[in-house]
Amino acid sequence: MARGLLIIDVQNDFTEGGALGVDGGAAVAAGVTRLLASDPHRYDLVVASRDWHNGDDDNGGHFATDAPPDFVTTWPVHCVAGTFGAEYHSALDERAIDAHILKGQGVPAYSIYEGRTDAGTGLTALLDAADVHSLDVVGIATDYCVRASALDALSDGRDVRVLLDLIAGVSPETSARALDELRSAGVRLGRSDD
Repeated sequence: MARGLLIIDVQNDFTEGGALGVDGGAAVAAGVTRLLASDPHRYDLVVASRDWHNGDDDNGGHFATDAPPDFVTTWPVHCVAGTFGAEYHSALDERAIDAHILKGQGVPAYSIYEGRTDAGTGLTALLDAADVHSLDVVGIATDYCVRASALDALSDGRDVRVLLDLIAGVSPETSARALDELRSAGVRLGRSDD
């Protein structure tokens, strides 16, 4: 059975110093690069997602425009398509990525399953074409996009494991709740050196 890696939103705006930077984001970028460099044949398919929001609207209410952001469903402007904030963090080696998925163009989007490649292909089709049934999930943020992506992968019939040493969350409390939810749903929790 083929194995895949999902790299969720390791972007400048979600790492330290970004519009929605989380502590440990840069370390996640570097850690994912080390993982892939140490064993280049570990995964049969590596797919990375990026928020890729419109810059001229509120992206379906995702960007707070009429009131301060609540940091639950509304957020400051972030990851606008074509900006530095939307690019992958420089510590993430893009050469190891087989497919790139963009999400959130005009709408709120948390899961990698809500996006498409430039050619319009969704994640399920990419995984099926590569016969990938086992997935490791890494990235940012544990309590939002990593959580949503892992749950959707489970619903898509995949065997899913989140690598705890290669994720970073918005807050310790919401990250802990997200990990409890994932475990209860059937997602395995492990580490990259397991």
